Amino acid sequence: MDKLIIQGGPKICGEIRISGSKNSGLPILAATLLANGPMNICNLPHLNDITTMLALLRCMGVGITINENMAVEVDPTTLTDHEAPYELVKTMRASILVLGPTLAKFGKADVSFPGGCAIGSRPVDIHLRGLEAMGAEIEVDGGYIRARAPNGLKGTHFVMDVVTVGGTENLLMAATLAEGTTILENAAREPEVVDLAECLVAMGAKITGIGSNRLEIEGVKALNGCTYTVMPDRIETGTYLVAAAATGGSIKLRDTRADILTAVIHKLEEAGAEISVEGDTISLEMHGKRPKAVNLRTAPYPAFPTDMQAQFTAMNAVAIGTSAVTETIFENRLIQVHELNRMGANITLEGNTALITGVERLTGAPVMATDLRASASLVIAAMTAEGETLVDRIYHIDRGYECIEEKLQQLGVNIRRVPG
Repeated sequence: MDKLIIQGGPKICGEIRISGSKNSGLPILAATLLANGPMNICNLPHLNDITTMLALLRCMGVGITINENMAVEVDPTTLTDHEAPYELVKTMRASILVLGPTLAKFGKADVSFPGGCAIGSRPVDIHLRGLEAMGAEIEVDGGYIRARAPNGLKGTHFVMDVVTVGGTENLLMAATLAEGTTILENAAREPEVVDLAECLVAMGAKITGIGSNRLEIEGVKALNGCTYTVMPDRIETGTYLVAAAATGGSIKLRDTRADILTAVIHKLEEAGAEISVEGDTISLEMHGKRPKAVNLRTAPYPAFPTDMQAQFTAMNAVAIGTSAVTETIFENRLIQVHELNRMGANITLEGNTALITGVERLTGAPVMATDLRASASLVIAAMTAEGETLVDRIYHIDRGYECIEEKLQQLGVNIRRVPG
């Protein structure tokens, strides 16, 4: 099992390109199952989760080709199997996203209950209730969700109990081929949901209310193949911005978007960062200063994203002042606090809030990653620490950050990967 060894000290300085969004690419790959012809998906990041989703599609008989421009061509017309098996689904939660499109297109789907990061319960009951509202018959049997709609899905008016990105995406995809009109209330508004919706529209879907919490989908008889470019990864963008702020450094990020990072950028400016935006480039400058502590509370988009909480917790650990970080989305997502305290951070937990008193410097130590974003927080902490930090179980980080050590090396970080 690979590890990262990081020598702390240098301030981040340099320029890198941001990869395509994992959290957008995964549902868009699932959406290719709806097409009547080949799909070309561009700007997919080279990540383990993307590889797993492609393997899942291949396992279902879908043709996968990587062309000379590194775009992935997906041909769903060769699909032979409607099952998403446990062996693949157990490693990645996003596998559940094949349920809606497979059921809508073929009238049946057998999908194992998903696995993924240990950041708390993320039940799929809303996915299932929404599909049942569209007329699906669903049975849970031996760890599998077995869904049937032999006469197709029907439009419905469905109100989601809580805002769920995956639930919105699954039901949105299913509704595109349902007979009649579907209205999804309390829908997630995340940019990745918008990206999926825009891909579906490019395929011929009829969707209104994109970007709002009320989506209206008029079902069509068929969707076409198309070429679609995945949006840049806003969480990767935010992670590198926070890394630069935590180290008092400067950074320029290319091929990204500031308009989908408003809450993160505001908090970085509150921490003392100078941020400038020019086209698809974001620059941050700290002039060698320590960041100022910032309070934050996670909530669904457009509020502060849960996927950036761990990184800001690491920054606050070395910031000037005290702060409170409250996690409202996932119950176990402050789990990285114990590892940060092993490095000399001064953090106490009170329920779902971390109370942080910033210290001038952390100390390198062996630490263990527990989930994807906690991994990123430990890497950021290691950059600010005195001495060497060894980050174990980095397969988590490989699920969400493309070529992380190469990009950090470009920014002047002393980091290397070693085999376990």
